Amino acid sequence: MRWFAPRGAGDRSAADSEEETPAESVQTVTTADDAEVTAAAMEVDGPDHDEQPTGPARHVRWSRAVVFVVLPALALLLAAAAGFLKWEDGSAREAGVARAESVRAATDSTIALLSYKPDTVEKDLDAARSRLTGSFLNAYTSLTHDVVIPGAKQKQISAIATVPAAASTSATENHAVVLLFVNQSVIIGQDAPTSTASSVRVTLDKVGGRWLISQFDPV
Repeated sequence: MRWFAPRGAGDRSAADSEEETPAESVQTVTTADDAEVTAAAMEVDGPDHDEQPTGPARHVRWSRAVVFVVLPALALLLAAAAGFLKWEDGSAREAGVARAESVRAATDSTIALLSYKPDTVEKDLDAARSRLTGSFLNAYTSLTHDVVIPGAKQKQISAIATVPAAASTSATENHAVVLLFVNQSVIIGQDAPTSTASSVRVTLDKVGGRWLISQFDPV
């Protein structure tokens, strides 16, 4: 007599095996797909340093900045400095020339103003007037014509002036002030000469290319 095993349990196990096998395959495929997605995401995102400029690129950028920004600015500064130094040097030279010329003019003109002889006093002092300008010219003209010339002729007065020392106080292209130390020796008739020493501040203006005395102030 043959026994037949019930098919329910065996069949159920086989079916379960058949049903579990596709699930494992799906899980395997899903895991592989996840790995591919993760790898793709890493490739897309990439490390931050890929976006940063490399060493040579940075060097090129700095080189361009130096060429187009730093060097022109430096050249402009150097040009401005050179222009300023040139102007300063020119101004210093002009001031030096003005000092030398004004001191010489003040010295020569003062000697001419204060020196005369009784026989030539009018000629001497009229010639000195050409060294003056402005209000001082008018004042000197009145003084010499009204007092000095008549007195020199009448009393036989002669005078000789010297300038032992002179110093420039200030000087520009057209204006200067000079301090003079003046000695004047005066002889009246047959008397012995008398000497006087004084300090004078002489102001000069450049008129028509000549340094002329505009003020003459004892100090």
